[in-house]
Amino acid sequence: MFEILKQIDYTPFYLTLKLAFTTTVILFIFGLPLAYLLSFSKIRLKSFIEALVALPLVLPPSVLGFYLLLIMSKNGFLGRLWEKSFGHQLAFHFEGVVIASVIFSFPFMVHPLLSGFKSINKSLIEASYTLGKSKINTLFRVILPNMKPAILTGLVLSFAHTIGEFGVVLMVGGSIDGETKVVSIAIYDAVEKIDYTTAHVYAAILFAISFFTLLVVYMFNKRFETGM
Repeated sequence: MFEILKQIDYTPFYLTLKLAFTTTVILFIFGLPLAYLLSFSKIRLKSFIEALVALPLVLPPSVLGFYLLLIMSKNGFLGRLWEKSFGHQLAFHFEGVVIASVIFSFPFMVHPLLSGFKSINKSLIEASYTLGKSKINTLFRVILPNMKPAILTGLVLSFAHTIGEFGVVLMVGGSIDGETKVVSIAIYDAVEKIDYTTAHVYAAILFAISFFTLLVVYMFNKRFETGM
C-alpha cells in the first residue's frame, strides 16, 4: 500500500487545491456584493440576474463547457483579448479553467449568501442606521457577523464543488499534465488506461477531502445553532 502511495503523482492534487482555493476566493469577492444587491435592492432585472446565477445548476456541464471553450479559444473574443494581453491562449491553460470554474460554481456561493442576508433580523439593520452607522459599517459590523454559517457554507460548498468538477474542466482545460490535469481528470485518465489501482487511490483521497470539507460545515453550523 505504501509503495503504491509513493508511486502516485500528486501534481493533480496540487492543481485541484490551487484551483479550488483560487476559485473560492474569486467567488467570494464577486458573490458577496452580488448577493447583497439581490437581497436589499429592488432592481428590475433582479429575477433575470437570479436566473442567470442559478443557470449552472440545471445546465449540463458539457453545454456550458462547450460555449466557454468557444469564447476562450483563439477565435473567441475573450481568447483573442487574453492572447494579446498575456501571450498565450486562455483555453487549455490554468487561467481558463479558473474562469470556467468560477462561472460553474457561482450559485454555490451566491445562494448560501442570499439565504444568510435574508435571515438577518431587519430590526438589527434599522437599529444600526438609527445609531448613525453607514451601510458599509452596518454590513461589516452587524450583518456579516450574524451570518457566519451562511458565509462558511458558501465558502466550503464552492471549494468542495470545485474539487469535484469534471465536465467543464475537461472541455475548457483538457488533460494537460501540470497545467489543467486535476484529480477528477486524472481518475478518468487512469480508468481509460485500465489502471484501476491509481484510480482507486485518487478517488479515495478525493472522497476523504470532500467528506472532510462538508463535515466541517455541518459541525460548525451545529455549534453555531446551539450557541457553543
